[in-house]
Amino acid sequence: MAQHAAPLSAPYSATPRRPLLRRVFGRDWKIAFVFIAPIVILMLLFIAWPFIKALYTSLTIRNMATREDVFVGFDNYVRLYSDPFYRQAVKATVIYTLGSIVTKLIFGMCAALLLHGQKRLRNLLTGLVLLPWIVPSVVQALTWKSIYDPLFGGLNPILIGLGLIEREIAWLSEPSTAMAAVVAVNVWAGIPFFTVNILAGLSAIDKEMYEAAEIDGANRWQSFLHITLPSLRYVIAVATLLSTIWTFNGFETVWLLTNGGPGNITKVYSILAYQKAIGSLQYGPGTAVAFSLTPILAGFILLLSRYMRRDVSREEMDVVTWQDRVIDGIGWVIGAIGTVIAYPIILVGSLINRALPKGANSKKRDEALSGLLRGIGLALLLCFVLFPFYWILITSFKSDLQISQRTSIFWPGPWTTEQFYSLFYEQPFTVWFTNSTIVAISTTALSVLIAALGAYALARLKFFGAQTMQTLLLITYLLPGALMFIPLYQILADLGVINTRLALILTYPTGMIPFATWLLMGYYRAIPEELEHAAMVDGATRLGAFIRVTLPLTTPALLAVTLFSFTAAWKEYLFAFVFISSERLMTLPVGLATTIYGDIYPWGLLMAASLIISIPVVIFYMWGQRFMVQGLTAGSVKG
Repeated sequence: MAQHAAPLSAPYSATPRRPLLRRVFGRDWKIAFVFIAPIVILMLLFIAWPFIKALYTSLTIRNMATREDVFVGFDNYVRLYSDPFYRQAVKATVIYTLGSIVTKLIFGMCAALLLHGQKRLRNLLTGLVLLPWIVPSVVQALTWKSIYDPLFGGLNPILIGLGLIEREIAWLSEPSTAMAAVVAVNVWAGIPFFTVNILAGLSAIDKEMYEAAEIDGANRWQSFLHITLPSLRYVIAVATLLSTIWTFNGFETVWLLTNGGPGNITKVYSILAYQKAIGSLQYGPGTAVAFSLTPILAGFILLLSRYMRRDVSREEMDVVTWQDRVIDGIGWVIGAIGTVIAYPIILVGSLINRALPKGANSKKRDEALSGLLRGIGLALLLCFVLFPFYWILITSFKSDLQISQRTSIFWPGPWTTEQFYSLFYEQPFTVWFTNSTIVAISTTALSVLIAALGAYALARLKFFGAQTMQTLLLITYLLPGALMFIPLYQILADLGVINTRLALILTYPTGMIPFATWLLMGYYRAIPEELEHAAMVDGATRLGAFIRVTLPLTTPALLAVTLFSFTAAWKEYLFAFVFISSERLMTLPVGLATTIYGDIYPWGLLMAASLIISIPVVIFYMWGQRFMVQGLTAGSVKG
């Protein structure tokens, strides 16, 4: 009997239809949910919901008789624009931001150029320049406030000795000098950020470009103008935008230095928002102040999102968008400023070079002259950067009598441990230290865990909403604390965790996880995906491949994230200041500020505490600096 032919199978080119859920939510949506759930929950509870709550609160006003919020629409915003205190706060914010950014850019570029040309001890010098960036803001503010003090500080004696001033100046109390003094502190703390970014940009420039320019007869000025500045355009533009957002949203430094005085000269918008919302319990008007300037911040965030996402899809970079044109424009403007700054310096060097006689050893003479000028520049830079740390050290080992009588201003005579004894035995310093340690370790562990899981999902897995979430993470990272602390305070109060360590452990990661996730995303993408596929072929699940294969390879980035999260938690002031009122629960930055009684500053005690607060961060940073550099180099924030 003839056999029937088997039915033909489906054509090879036909592909089976995927299940509906996979087509809608993406190929990896099930496993992606496991990885992404913690970061989504955090963002919804402590970022999205507070943001929505803040937006609604800004449209209400508190009825003090009934203690209920009454919806008033946009009345709070209308009142703001006719409020002279608000206009003054906006003016102070703009002056503070512009003055700080321009000065930081100038000195940051000069510092980077000096360090880039330094062959010996470059790593050591770079580490020293970075010190102001890593110490807690409360240490920055109180140290400079001590230096500025008209009676006991060190600035006036130096300037009088140099003949630059004739009388002692109350730098933070006089309207003519207060803003400049506050800007100077922000500049001191912010120079390292510009220096590191520009230094990384300089290191990435191909040396052959300079050699070719030299062969063509270009001098140093022409090389700087046509090679260095164009190559740094993007790095400088993005560093400037990031620093502008951070400075614009600044609170603690100005608050600790002047409380917004004298005469509201330095009262930036974040201080006004705090005073209205927390100080006067006007949550609606206070939140309206914080929200009123968000359009400006939104513009910065849109520009930065284009840059920060450039590694996500390289094809997108073939299309020139308006963000690219704006960043190019910012880079061009900043480059023009750099040109104006650098030209006189290079011109003076050229004139000196021409005035010197030519000879066989002219090249060696030029190198010696260049080294001398660079050495002078580095010495001046290090004096500015390191003097506050020297001031902390010597003041910590002075007695109260030495400080009050102004004897041995720049050297203890004799050295004494009186301040440290008072700190440990007469103040609850160990309690504050314990609180900071518990909060920092807890929030670091939580942030690293959530960021490691979320970054893997966003970098490796295909699921619906991944691109949107990446953009939202960047926006979250750049949201101002002045916008979030008011609704977070209300939410934590409703949860019954206000004035507890849990309040800080829950809220600190909101500022740490977005950055950590972005950094880890770039690192995950640098690891060949074939390694995970090989593990899964051998029977491992996606989660098992992540734990056994991928996670061990990300050790440098994980250590970088740990370093960042720990230092951020150790330094944090605003949330701890707002959410904690009990002395037994205060962290170090807030507890240290409570030792100040009115206009009485125990400078010896404050400097001793500042020294101890800074030591863990500096040690941790010195230990993990190479991991931070390696992690940032491989991460998505590289230039």
